Order: sequence, then C-alpha cells, then structure tokens
Amino acid sequence: MTCKERILSNDYVDVLFDFVFPKEYNIESQADYCYHSLNGNLGIFFIERSAVVGESNAIRSYYSFLPKCYGLMELGTENKLKAAQDDNLNTLALTESGILSVQRGPLNLTGKNVTIGFIDTGVRYQDPVFLDIGGKSRIVSIWDQTIQTGTPPEGFEYGTEYTNEMLNEALANDNPLSVVPSTDANGHGSVMASVAAGSLLEGGRFIGAAPDSRIAVVKLKEAKPYLRELYKIPPSVPCYSESDILMAIQYLQKYVQILSRPLVICLGIGTSMGDHTGSGILGTFMQYLGRQKSRIFVVAGGNEGNSSHHFFGEISEREPYQDIELRVGENERGFIMDLWGNAPYYYNATIRSPGGEYVRWNSPRDATRREFTFIYERTHLIIENLLVEQASGSEFIRFRFIDPTEGIWTIRINSEGNTIGGSFDVWLPITQFLSSNTYFLESSPKTTITEPAYVHSAVSVANYQMINNSIATSSGRGYARDNYVVPDVAAPGVDVSTPFGERSGSSVSAAITAGACAQLLEWAVVNSNDVLVNSTNIKNYLIRGARRESYLEYPNREWGYGRLDVQGVFDSLAGLGQGT
Repeated sequence: MTCKERILSNDYVDVLFDFVFPKEYNIESQADYCYHSLNGNLGIFFIERSAVVGESNAIRSYYSFLPKCYGLMELGTENKLKAAQDDNLNTLALTESGILSVQRGPLNLTGKNVTIGFIDTGVRYQDPVFLDIGGKSRIVSIWDQTIQTGTPPEGFEYGTEYTNEMLNEALANDNPLSVVPSTDANGHGSVMASVAAGSLLEGGRFIGAAPDSRIAVVKLKEAKPYLRELYKIPPSVPCYSESDILMAIQYLQKYVQILSRPLVICLGIGTSMGDHTGSGILGTFMQYLGRQKSRIFVVAGGNEGNSSHHFFGEISEREPYQDIELRVGENERGFIMDLWGNAPYYYNATIRSPGGEYVRWNSPRDATRREFTFIYERTHLIIENLLVEQASGSEFIRFRFIDPTEGIWTIRINSEGNTIGGSFDVWLPITQFLSSNTYFLESSPKTTITEPAYVHSAVSVANYQMINNSIATSSGRGYARDNYVVPDVAAPGVDVSTPFGERSGSSVSAAITAGACAQLLEWAVVNSNDVLVNSTNIKNYLIRGARRESYLEYPNREWGYGRLDVQGVFDSLAGLGQGT
C-alpha cells in the first residue's frame, strides 16, 4: 500500500509522536506503517489497526498519541448557504473593533502583503467577496484534503492543491467547478474567510477586516470512522482529526516560507478533549511556530460557557469525596467523559447508575483499561487510566459510556495520598458531539475555553454581544487549568453580518481578530515598524490596545484583557491614552 492509501484508509490509525523511537524498538519489524514528519521529533505514524488495537497492546492506553477530534465553533448554523440580503449587510463589527478606522488614512492598514490561512471547511472561491477589483481570485492556494484525484502539495501525500492560476482559470470558465471542484458545502470556512479578509463589495455594503490580504485555505477532510466510533461522535456532525490539522498548519507554514510573507493562521475549530493547558502535540507544534517571526495564531475560545459540560471538584478532610451528578438524555448512544486530577493524589471513582447499580474503580499505578457491564441495564462502561499523562503529568481517567441508561448518574470521586485532598476537573465533549439533554447538574462555567486556545503563543478570543457590550452566554470562560490567563481579548461574535448571512459564535470573533492581526503585521513587518514581531508580541499589542471598563478587574475569565480595539493599539503607541 502507498502512504496515501494508508493515510486515507480506516484500517490504519493515526498515531502522533513527539520523540524518536529508540533503535532497539525496531518499529519496522512491528507493523505496516508510513510516517509523516512535522518538525524535529514531531511526526505522525499511520499504522495498521491490527497492530495497535489488540487487547494486549498498550498503545491504546496512550491518550497523548491518539488524535483528538475537533468541531466547528459556530452557533446557529441553519441555512448555511443562504446569502445575506443587501439591506442586512453592515460593517458594525469592524467599526466596533477599531478596524475600519485604521483601514483609512493615515494608517491605511488593509493587510497588504500578509497571508491569512484558514483551516476549515473550504471556501466558495467563486463568490465576489474573494475576488479583486479585476475579477481575479485573491485566494493564493487551496489544499483540499477531501479530493484525491489531483496533485497533492509538495511534501504531502494526499488531497489536491489548487494554485491561484488554476483558480483564475476556473473563474474564466462557464462552469468553474468543472476546473476546480473544491467548494464549501458547509459554509463555515467561507464565512471565516469573508469576515477576516473579504473584499469590498459593490456599494460599500460589506468589507472584511483585511481586504487586501492574501488568502490561503486548507479544506479539512472528515475524521476517519474509527475515531468517530472511539469518541462516540454522531456521524452527521462535522468532525476533524488532529493529525489533519497538524499537517494543515505545516502546509501553510511551508507555503508562506516560499513567499517570505507574514502569516496569520485562523482556527475556528475546537475541542474539550485535552488537559486545558495547551499541552499535547498540536499545542507543542503551535507553540514552536508561534515563537517564529511574523507567525501569528488566532484561535476561537469556543462556545461551551453555558453548556454545563465542565465539573470542578475539590476534596478535603471536611469533604473527603465529591459527587458528580450527570444527567443522561434519552436515546444517548454513547459519549466519553474525561477527568484530570492534580498530583500528588490518586483518584478513585464509584459509579452509580439511575437504577441504583454501582461499580467501584480504584486508580491503579499503571496504564490500564477496565470494562464494566451493568446487570439490569444495557450500559457498558469502559474506564481507561494514565496515572501520569505524557504531556501534562496529571492523572487522566477516561470514562467511556456505551448505550447509557437515561436518567441521573452519580460518580463519586475520592482521593488517596499521604493526606486527604486534591482537586480535579471533568469535561464532557463539546456541544456538537453530545446530546443537548446530557450535562452536569452542578457544573462550573470556568475553564470552558476549548483547545487549542490555551496555547501560550496563540491569541485566544472570547465572544461578546455588540448591542449591549455583554459577554455572550455561550462564550468559553477562562482560565486554563494551570491558571494561565485565557482568553486574551473578546471580539464581536453575536449576529455578525457576513455575505452568507448573520453568524454567531467564537469562530466569527476569531475571524475578526485574525483580520486585525493582519493589519498589525502589515504595520509592523511590511511597513518596517517592528520587523521581529511574533505571535506573543502581537498578542501584547492587542492587550495594550483593548478597551476596558472601569468597573471590571482585568484580566478576567470572561473578557481576558478587554474588547478588541485595533485603533486603541495605535492610540496607546501614540500616547493618546486608552478608551474606556
């Protein structure tokens, strides 16, 4: 089999690694595989499933090496492809964010010679919002991971790359899709690109934040069926694998290296999987690239603030255990629930079903997997454990519920150690991956930012309502599990006008902020005002310029350091003070 066939086949699993195998392991003799190198020790193995999923093979327990699944950070996605009515189009979100004012003189910042990369659902490249004044495409490249009939990008094994020349050839054809068949049936990627980098439409009724920037797009392929089954993700929900996202980031980085252009990578995707500190292989890769000059990551903070999918517990001598009450909805096919416990304690669990049956699980000292079947109920429960998870060092316990009984489940958590104590966090999947009737009865809205928005070098964006300047109820809350401050700023994200209809969610907030970052990169790098900036530097510019209210303390869990204000950045540099 070719590497391309292995990457695409459901008979091969994706395994992420951030180290070099010892020579004595002799992996070549162990399995049928191929390997894609990301950077240094970071890479992806595509290994025959039979070699890694057997009962005796320990790799199934190595949580850190299995790709996580990511969903779209958008709310209210009905009528995805419906075009906006002209009289509904507006630029209020850009005005509110101080973006329009710096597009005009004397700064005239429109993202010139800056590339914004979108890793998403693709793009409707024929739409006028992605064309220049002469009708040519402003999209410099599309890597469509879903189309296998064309030529992949150099250094990659699958998908098809479409260049700017190919896109212009398609636009000159009566049937563009017959030349370049890549499209965006979902609409999410097109919305992101239009908000961040859309062209000025006729009559000035719409413009993106960085209308002169170059646009690069990666259309993600859907996650393999084995991952959906592993995480119990409904088949109809968009779901993307961490391995494809890693390669998408690598592609965008390689592309702009050839052009020697500044790059903003916008991620409107997220997950509740992970330790909520930004560790792991995706976080490591983003952190590495984010430290490089002229490389900026902008990440949506997610829409889990009011989902009731996070539980925080503390154990003390006064309260030697914590009871987690979990409501499971009707016809729930299954789901995962992840517990992260802080050292030095060991965490045990007693699980009581709605019918009163219970099972006891004691934390072992090594990676293990135990299965439980309830006698009077159809539920099958699998518990997997890592006492010291590879990336974070925390204890990790995954509860895998299969055909869970409807009703209230109680999970009692206690700890072991030299003294009674310890704290832990538990997360359910993001809203799209779970029935709306499954949630914690006593949840905490804190630490509901989604991964990978915890990565330190990334700009993490919350979502607020422009009408009354209030944080959106769905917007993910900080801080990180290790108390690192996220989000960084908040941007408009409720009923934002786009050429594809009004959209809401933190992904829209991230798109606006990505365009703002392109403006700052034009000023800093293209115009030679601060040519050595990286993601952290741009983040701090945004923090200094953010609008803050006198009655709030900053940073805070909802707003980070305040509302996005690009004009405020330049006001602060000019010594004009900060708006309140």
